[in-house]
Amino acid sequence: MAENQHPHQKLVQGELGYVLEDVPHLIDYIPGLPTYPNPLQDNPAYSVVKQYFVHEDDTVPQKIVVHRDSPRGNHFRRAGPRQRVCFQSDDVHACIVTCGGLCPGLNTVIREIVCSLYKMYGVSKVLGIEGGYKGFYSRNTIPLTPKVVNDIHKRGGTIIGTSRGGHDTGKIVDSIQDRGINQVYIIGGDGTQKGAAVIYEEIRRRGLKVIVAGIPKTIDNDIPVIDRSFGFDTAVEEAQRAINAAHVEAESMENGIGIVKLMGRYSGFIAMYATLASRDVDCCLIPESPFYLEGKGGLFEFMEETLMENGHMVIVIAEGAGQELLTEDRRDEKDASGNRLLKDVGLWISHKIKEYFVTGCKWTINLKYIDPTYMIRAIPSNASDNVYCTLLAQSAVHGAMAGYTGFTSGLVNGRQTYIPFYRIIERQNKVVTTDRMWARLLSSTNQPSFMSPKDVVEAKNEEMPQTQLLDGGNCKDKSS
Repeated sequence: MAENQHPHQKLVQGELGYVLEDVPHLIDYIPGLPTYPNPLQDNPAYSVVKQYFVHEDDTVPQKIVVHRDSPRGNHFRRAGPRQRVCFQSDDVHACIVTCGGLCPGLNTVIREIVCSLYKMYGVSKVLGIEGGYKGFYSRNTIPLTPKVVNDIHKRGGTIIGTSRGGHDTGKIVDSIQDRGINQVYIIGGDGTQKGAAVIYEEIRRRGLKVIVAGIPKTIDNDIPVIDRSFGFDTAVEEAQRAINAAHVEAESMENGIGIVKLMGRYSGFIAMYATLASRDVDCCLIPESPFYLEGKGGLFEFMEETLMENGHMVIVIAEGAGQELLTEDRRDEKDASGNRLLKDVGLWISHKIKEYFVTGCKWTINLKYIDPTYMIRAIPSNASDNVYCTLLAQSAVHGAMAGYTGFTSGLVNGRQTYIPFYRIIERQNKVVTTDRMWARLLSSTNQPSFMSPKDVVEAKNEEMPQTQLLDGGNCKDKSS
């Protein structure tokens, strides 16, 4: 990516091809900023820690699989507490806002930001901004204390509310300035992080001593660079319940077909990982892998073969899959976050399957369609995600107190890091269908790839992303 695209990009060059993609710091535009000893050095919880503070030169490589003569490559600043901080505890006035759709773990992140500020750094002023970005200028605030947030991690949703859209940079920064807020924690997906980046730029333009820290939230796991987003593990785990129900229904009936629609507007990670974890799925359809229904190698041909062999089958389909096959009625419609409105591909494909087999082939089928989307989004996070949310929140607080700003807290190769906003919003993380993980899925389901030889060559020639969590014909005579 060209450097001139990001006016405040900080690159630190080192030997052997080492590059640190650093995050902004308050001293970049507020010279002579005083610093103070970190109060953690007197915190009894840290008395047993051998090394209290992260060394200033600690960085985390983005790429860990290298060759003997490979350059050291890009790195990110390692997250954690610093020896000196830029805020005295009594001067901190923090706020937290959640934006976009619901996701397991939101309340856990809120809880851990509040508890980290209070219990680690002695901060006593933390506000919750109600209802997303528009809450800065049109809604009330909620005082947040450890007592208020004590058990919210056991609940789904977000106690401070959320919404899509409502981003008015001028009004938001005016509100931050008028309220005397100097630390802003923004929890949301790629659209929210884009908004956070704009807020940071305006704050910097005004020369305000205000931190903007992001925590990436997307149940689809479509944010790049980071290993995964919080809530993803919970979503995959909960999706198993729907897949299991579909499998039970399908195998209990003659020619039973269970269809489960899962989240995944642009990225099919939930569908892919839920399929691999289940082992009961016969076909997984995702946005990154176009499919077709009829003809040689099409979905219907595969369904006929599976039903004749097993007597039942389960299909998992991501909400963004096959949209190009649906009518174009809503192609230009978007929601408040700017996302394209999708047709219900689950209902559509259910109708097409019935039309093909019942009307066209005169088969008796029993089809059950399950859409657990909102049930999955609304549940509390599981144990794994709860731990991850804690690490993300504490890392964000450590970075903010140290004076870092314009960053997102994220896990890279198993280490907590600070990542510049521009890297988080530059593209969407997607399943690579020429990668080993997708090959593992194909070998598990035995489904066709829906790709012609030409498609395979073109896909392999496409540039691979820097990080990765790692497509009718005549019916067969069933009696034959």
